[in-house]
Amino acid sequence: MSDVNPLGGPLFADVAGDIDLSFEFFPPKTEKMEETLWESIQTLSPLGPRFVSVTYGAGGSTRERTHNTVARIAKETGIPAAAHLTCVEATREEIDAVANAYWEAGVRHIVALRGDPPRAGEKYATHPGGYENAADLVAGLLKLHPFEISVAAYPECHPDSPDAASDLDNLKAKIDAGATRAITQFFFEPDTFFRFRDDAAKAGISAEIVPGIMPVMSFAAVKKMSAMCNTDVPAWMERLFDGLDDHPAARQLVSATLAAELCRKLYAGGVRQFHFYTLNRAELSYAIAHLLGVRPKA
Repeated sequence: MSDVNPLGGPLFADVAGDIDLSFEFFPPKTEKMEETLWESIQTLSPLGPRFVSVTYGAGGSTRERTHNTVARIAKETGIPAAAHLTCVEATREEIDAVANAYWEAGVRHIVALRGDPPRAGEKYATHPGGYENAADLVAGLLKLHPFEISVAAYPECHPDSPDAASDLDNLKAKIDAGATRAITQFFFEPDTFFRFRDDAAKAGISAEIVPGIMPVMSFAAVKKMSAMCNTDVPAWMERLFDGLDDHPAARQLVSATLAAELCRKLYAGGVRQFHFYTLNRAELSYAIAHLLGVRPKA
């Protein structure tokens, strides 16, 4: 027997829309990608996100493009823009200069990350004269300006952490250094988040923990990313995406359905903040927000 109640109400009937959204983008590499990005921002901005963030490439490889994108969002839209900043391949002075330039451009929110090694497969090493880790970076940024600061959290443990307890200690150090909130790495089952939220509370972390939601664009790409960041991809998910490689529209419908169901279960468990990894495409995030009851603000 299936455990689905055949007489149960629709999962998305009359969800109140009482949630806060944020969206993550990456800096565009080409003119065409820039067009797609701005179309996405225009599509999602009527939903009234509390902020949108722009990522930063490995080893600071997109520093200039990240800055230009964030500065343009800050200047041309009413949405608060957050810039990602990492410790990788830069001295404290260089990072401080980037942070000061953001402050001058009107950016008041930084997503502070240790960052990944610039070359895949290498072990992370602190740059000579650089910030040691994300907690150190948070403290350094707050010496410069009263930034709002988001940091990363890993519900399934960061690949470099020896164990879950050390990983939570690291998160607590970032919050204690002055971070405003933690945004999680993506995950695919609600229990993963709920367990992590409980463990964080037991570890004395009282800051807001926002689930990071990754709607699947390409299953192969998600599997690759998941392997790099220690995220479990359930077998049922692999079966659901099997055979959809040549059917992008059908894949998008399946993807929206799965991500929306995850969000609805998180919502039922008391979650009211969601951060979407958009991959610069608006439709999936817009559809999920709509199912959760969010409508364009007047």
